[in-house]
Amino acid sequence: MILELEKNISSENKAKFLSKLFEKDVHFREISFGDRGLIHVQENGDLISLGEFSGVNEVRSSQQFKLASREFKPEDTVVDVGGVKIGGKKLVSIAGPCAVESLERTLEIAKRVQDSGAEILRGGAFKPRTSPYSFQGLQHKGIEILAEVKARTGLKIITEVIDTETIDEVAAVADIFQIGSRNMQNFSLLKKIGKTKKPVLLKRGLAATLDELLLSAEYLLSEGNPNVILCERGIRTFANHTRNTLDLSIIPTVKEVSHLPIIVDPSHGTGKRNQIYDMSLASIASGADGIIVEVHNQPSEALSDGFQAIEPSDFQKLMRDISLIANVRQRHF
Repeated sequence: MILELEKNISSENKAKFLSKLFEKDVHFREISFGDRGLIHVQENGDLISLGEFSGVNEVRSSQQFKLASREFKPEDTVVDVGGVKIGGKKLVSIAGPCAVESLERTLEIAKRVQDSGAEILRGGAFKPRTSPYSFQGLQHKGIEILAEVKARTGLKIITEVIDTETIDEVAAVADIFQIGSRNMQNFSLLKKIGKTKKPVLLKRGLAATLDELLLSAEYLLSEGNPNVILCERGIRTFANHTRNTLDLSIIPTVKEVSHLPIIVDPSHGTGKRNQIYDMSLASIASGADGIIVEVHNQPSEALSDGFQAIEPSDFQKLMRDISLIANVRQRHF
C-alpha cells in the first residue's frame, strides 16, 4: 500500500501516524517522490484505519506498478539531465560507440555525433558479455576516458553500471546510469541506484513483459528516484532475420499506462546496421521520446558489436531525416 501525505499535514499529525504504525509493528518506509511525501506500508491484515488521521490518504491504483502508473501521476515525467530534457516536446538523441576503446577514437566519434545533433554520448566502460572471452571493456580506464571526453566536448555521458561495487565510480562521470537488459531484474542493483536519484536508463530485459519492465522501474521509483527513463531494445523471439525483435508496440502502450519517458535502441533492437535508419524513424513515428544509437568511425575494427554500429556520416543523415518524422508528431530534435 502507498500512502500519500498531504502537503499541509502538520508535523504533529505525521508523528502521530508514524507512531501508530510503530505500535502496530507495521513495516513501512518513507519515499521522497518529487514534492510528494509518500509512505510505503507492507500490508499485513492488521492496518489501522486511515480515517482517523487527517492529512493521510491511500494511493489506489489498479496496476501492480503504483508509482510508475499514470493513475498515480497523470502528467508526463520529464527527466532533466543537466539541462537536456527527456520526455518533453524536444526529443533526445544519444549516440556513440558500444565500447570505449581509446581516448582518440572516442573523442573523434563524440565530436562527430555532437556536430550532427547528439546531446548525450553513449559508451561502455564496463561491458557485461555473454562470453567470458569477449572484450569486457576498458573498465576503470574507460571511465577516465569518458571523463576526459566529457570535459573536452561538454556532452552528457551515459554508461552502463553492472554491479553495486562500481556505482560510485560510474556516478562520478556519468550523467545517466544505464541498466542493461541483463540487469533489469537485478533488484539489489536497482535499489542502490534508486537511492542515488541520478537519472537512469532502464533497458527492457531479453524476454521481459511490459509489467515486468515497469515493476523494475518501480524498484527505482520506490527508493526515491523519480528520474527513470525506459528503453525498448528488442526482445528474444523465434525470428532469425534480426538479432532481436524490436517491439515498437510497447511505446504507445507505455504512454497509455505510465508517465515515464521511453526511448528506443534500434542498434540492439535489430543488430543489423542496414535496419537502424528505418527503425529509428519508426520509433519516433510510434511516439518514442528519443533514440540511442551505436556510432563508430570504423565499425569493422570495433571491439564490440561493430556489426550494429553506423558510421558518423550515416548518423548525420539519420538526424536530418528523422527530424521530418518528429515534425509529424509535433516534436523536434
